[in-house]
Amino acid sequence: MARERKRLLTGEIAKQAVWNSFTKLDPRAMIKNPVMFVVEVGTLITLLLSIWPNALGVSTAGRGYNVSVFLILLFTVLFANFAEALAEGRGKAQADTLRKTKSDTVARLLQKDGSLRDVPSTQLRKGDIVRVETGEIIPSDGEIIEGLASIDESAITGESAPVIKEAGGDFSSVTGGTRVVSDYILVKVTTDPGESFLDRMIALVEGASRQKTPNEIALTTLLAVLTLIFLFVILTLVPMADYLGISLDISTLIALLVCLIPTTIGGLLSAIGIAGMDRVTQFNVLAMSGKAVEAAGDIDTMILDKTGTITFGNRMAAQFLPVQGVDERTIAMAALQASVRDETPEGRSIVELAKEQGVTWEPSKYEGAEVVEFTAQTRMSGLNLRNGIEIRKGAVDSIRTYVESLGKHVPSDLEELGNQIAKQGGTPLAVAMEGHVYGVIYLKDTVKPGLKEKFAELRAMGIKTVMCTGDNPLTAATIAQEAGVDEFIAEAKPEDKIEAIKREQAQGKLVAMTGDGTNDAPALAQADVGLAMNSGTMAAKEAANMIDLDSDPTKLLSVIAIGKQLLITRGALTTFSIANDVAKYFAILPAMFIAAIPQLQVLNIMHLASPQSAILSALIFNAVIIPLLIPIAMKGVKYRAMTADKLLTRNLLLYGVGGMLVPFAGIKLIDMVISLLR
Repeated sequence: MARERKRLLTGEIAKQAVWNSFTKLDPRAMIKNPVMFVVEVGTLITLLLSIWPNALGVSTAGRGYNVSVFLILLFTVLFANFAEALAEGRGKAQADTLRKTKSDTVARLLQKDGSLRDVPSTQLRKGDIVRVETGEIIPSDGEIIEGLASIDESAITGESAPVIKEAGGDFSSVTGGTRVVSDYILVKVTTDPGESFLDRMIALVEGASRQKTPNEIALTTLLAVLTLIFLFVILTLVPMADYLGISLDISTLIALLVCLIPTTIGGLLSAIGIAGMDRVTQFNVLAMSGKAVEAAGDIDTMILDKTGTITFGNRMAAQFLPVQGVDERTIAMAALQASVRDETPEGRSIVELAKEQGVTWEPSKYEGAEVVEFTAQTRMSGLNLRNGIEIRKGAVDSIRTYVESLGKHVPSDLEELGNQIAKQGGTPLAVAMEGHVYGVIYLKDTVKPGLKEKFAELRAMGIKTVMCTGDNPLTAATIAQEAGVDEFIAEAKPEDKIEAIKREQAQGKLVAMTGDGTNDAPALAQADVGLAMNSGTMAAKEAANMIDLDSDPTKLLSVIAIGKQLLITRGALTTFSIANDVAKYFAILPAMFIAAIPQLQVLNIMHLASPQSAILSALIFNAVIIPLLIPIAMKGVKYRAMTADKLLTRNLLLYGVGGMLVPFAGIKLIDMVISLLR
């Protein structure tokens, strides 16, 4: 599917876009774009003049000239509509591809008596529990409440490799339309019909939910004001021409107006916004709004989780380090007992390491034991056995506080063992039983390659990176230095992330964050750009304004680049459009007044053949430049990581100066062709 997304610009889409270009001529649709609405009104007036040359008063222009102006203006409007229709067509084609994934699947609904009943997936409601086995389609979005399975998500993400999903933790969320490859799962449905992730995805990519962003609204307002100003300018030319004894044709005045107002960016503005959303979606990121994409381009601070984002996240038990007076087998046994009911990847790795060292246990001893779940507040987990024995494992300082609260002695070398692991970039977990500390578990993690270079690029762009981790300060400092982040927050609780985001926002900065767990949801909601992992919990996905279908936390770096590309593309084409007008002044204004004011010949630096040829050449260039810029609007201006000053200078030279020079050559070339055809 990822490959299909990249090939969505097909001949069928182009044909549909051509048809939609005509249907969009409806004035009720055109009035949403003030610039092109003015051009359409001018087109209708020139059509009237083409049929009845003297309909609006005495005209000195011939019918052929009026028809030429009408046709050029018509194509100007159609080209602008085509750009928007083409961008919309790509989104609709992608939505059609997604619809193929969605089918009326039969679900096996779990009844109160434990039996299963086959029902259509459309009848499922929030709270229903369904059983999905090998080879079956998951009928609706939900959370796994029992079981572990390998799930093929290629219909959604485009990735062929199955992913492991299991009950509990931050990887229990499943999406309707994906397929179970092995084992079975019980899924608790979390959405009603029509509200599923796939439904929302279809609505967003086909543009049904697209709203204009604040920047887009502001630019549209600016273009409308410029159009109004130039309209008044054209109206003032009429009495000036009468005073000089010059008769200006209405078609010529309309042509001048169309050339002076920013028609290029007016025709491409909507297409740029739609294409920007489409580029994010092609990158397997679902943006809930265009505002989120734009905000990504203006980000000042990135707050990143360490585990799974900066590091691979698969922290595995590598070694048991006993405190003085305890042997390695004893600490291994204590760590095993603390983890036998821990279903997290870290917990299972501790059990596996203990088994490798020959430690065994009797499952019957742990029946009826109370499981103490890990929380961000206590930063500990463990078991309370039926005989009253308490077993705990967790952060070194948390275990120290726990042991001291029981009035027990803390070994003098516990701190040293923790620091030894932290200096190596690992995570130390202390183990205690009945208030006695046995030692430390060494959990090992690895920083993802290439991140240091990416963070350096962000730093060059003025973006600050902050790493959040529950690790102790020493471990956090080691990882932060290795990864190359600017700051870090150690021993972070969920509320610490929110406070960090609010602190940055209070300074007027825009903040981005990634997350996948339920405890990340408040911070994702607080951030200006919240990127949730598709593999994460439903709470995280609902709180965020972007969802990464590939569940790659480092994708936020690329999302920021796409957001900046959207803003740069809009700015570059606006600069190019306004700069274009300079050449049009030199083409049309001398042509209009040169008969009465011969001195204006000095402004005819392009030496255009005749007044009418000059006007038509400028008008044709004005129309043709729109489809020529469609590829840039769709693909976006190439983005390079650099400071804002360098970026501004580069784009002013390329699109500002270039925008002034290109029309001179284009208008002259068109004038030469017109002269040859006469």
